[in-house]
Amino acid sequence: MSNEKLEGIIKRQQSQLSSPGGDKTDDDIIQLVGFIVGEEEYAIPILNIQEIIKPIEFTRVPSVPDYVLGVFNMRGNVMPLIDLAQRFNLGASKMTPQTRYIVLRGENNGSGVNGNAGFVIDRLTEAIKIHKTRIDPPPETLTKDKDMIYGIGKRDNSILTILKVEALLKREF
Repeated sequence: MSNEKLEGIIKRQQSQLSSPGGDKTDDDIIQLVGFIVGEEEYAIPILNIQEIIKPIEFTRVPSVPDYVLGVFNMRGNVMPLIDLAQRFNLGASKMTPQTRYIVLRGENNGSGVNGNAGFVIDRLTEAIKIHKTRIDPPPETLTKDKDMIYGIGKRDNSILTILKVEALLKREF
């Protein structure tokens, strides 16, 4: 999926949110960006994504968890780079021509969530629209990772793990 296509979807979604009145049925549709980490497909709400970029150089930093690869500079903003595969205990990501960094927009709301961060993913899949009624809460059995999961999206032929952006951005280092 190209950045231009993604930016078009983000603009449409933002204009739907900001237009008063609007079509009420659209309020129940969540737009997500799907991606693969390891063997699994995950998704993040499109409005939380600042941009998706090809891998760029990063600098390692000492005394951080293994899943923090280091920091990178994007147009003057230095932010952490987090390997989602390692974060999910799936081993280290292998850099391939499909590897991307998803840069998530942080909300600085005093709850320890601060600033943006980049996340290494194996590859993008597609833009996904899903109705809120097709998203179930995470199963109770997933106690360890439950706070990272917003919900499980049911699609016609598969299920999709929708991640909680605020949990991904929470600093534990």
